[in-house]
Amino acid sequence: MRPNTSILPLLLTLSLVTQNAAATSQHFREAPQFYNSPDCPSLYHHINQNNNDAPDSQNPKICSENAVHVAMTLDAAYLRGSLAAILSVLQHSSCPENVYFHFVAASAPAAHAFRLNLTVSKSFPYLNFRVYNFDDAAVAGLISTSIRAALDCPLNYARNYLADLLPQCLKKVVYLDSDLVLVDDIAKLAATPLGGLVLAAPEYCNANFTSYFTPTFWSNPSLSLTFEGRNACYFNTGVMVIDLRRWRDGDYTTKIVEWMELQKRMRIYELGSLPPFLLVFAGNIAPVDHRWNQHGLGGDNFRGLCRDLHPGPVSLLHWSGKGKPWARLDASRHCPLDALWAPYDLLHTPYALES
Repeated sequence: MRPNTSILPLLLTLSLVTQNAAATSQHFREAPQFYNSPDCPSLYHHINQNNNDAPDSQNPKICSENAVHVAMTLDAAYLRGSLAAILSVLQHSSCPENVYFHFVAASAPAAHAFRLNLTVSKSFPYLNFRVYNFDDAAVAGLISTSIRAALDCPLNYARNYLADLLPQCLKKVVYLDSDLVLVDDIAKLAATPLGGLVLAAPEYCNANFTSYFTPTFWSNPSLSLTFEGRNACYFNTGVMVIDLRRWRDGDYTTKIVEWMELQKRMRIYELGSLPPFLLVFAGNIAPVDHRWNQHGLGGDNFRGLCRDLHPGPVSLLHWSGKGKPWARLDASRHCPLDALWAPYDLLHTPYALES
């Protein structure tokens, strides 16, 4: 007997509503305040203005070129991870007062977005940030089911629209996922030279690149030529430095959307929001040292088993994959590396972890 798939979207919606209600009812501690070192530049100098988007008269720092601009999505299900990521950025920054966060949250329901904003404000009363509303309807019709339901959340696709959502005065932004922590100064990552390219990210050329696309893609004579002349390698979209001006000039949102529209007509990939980025950018991105995305600590997309660090130095730990450190810690089934995330958790006092 075949399952009734017509009720699956409703069940997923009810599950997300339950998660959101539980997450926004949690109480988080206030983080300590961090201060700039004496040689940090003022955010009130070098403010970029243009005729289309003058800086907010009450908050001119939002367009400051001396700020490190960080974009993240914000939702109840990952709120605990987001707060830990924010704390880690501030704690390891030499100029924490110069970090400006741009949070993208679902526009509906309005009360839910308000609670997220309030939670961030209470945990970080001194934080430079703004919340931008993202209309799920803009992307909902373009999403194809993937190998893991969590990857199908419309907010996962908000990174496609950052150049439209964020103020036009912003030239560059560091995009971060919510399931990571930094152990190094984010200003170093933000200073990555782009060399005229649109984005920078660590590449992993040892990964099996062909596995990110279906046999339908590779057997199509036209589609299989997509990467011709490009040294295309896998990169993880959870950590990226993006030149917003070049993105806008090249209309890269439209390029990504066109691949998503094709995916609705013929299934050319399986893994959520990542493959359209690979189709557009793989082989044409500026390099970033692997230390800035020690990814995969959440295991694979099915079982979320424990993993070790990749060889080499570490500046950023990323629990991409099914297993999230806060969930494993709560279930007393933590992996050894989850102990590195625990000190940034604002929901609980520090864990007493056993080896």
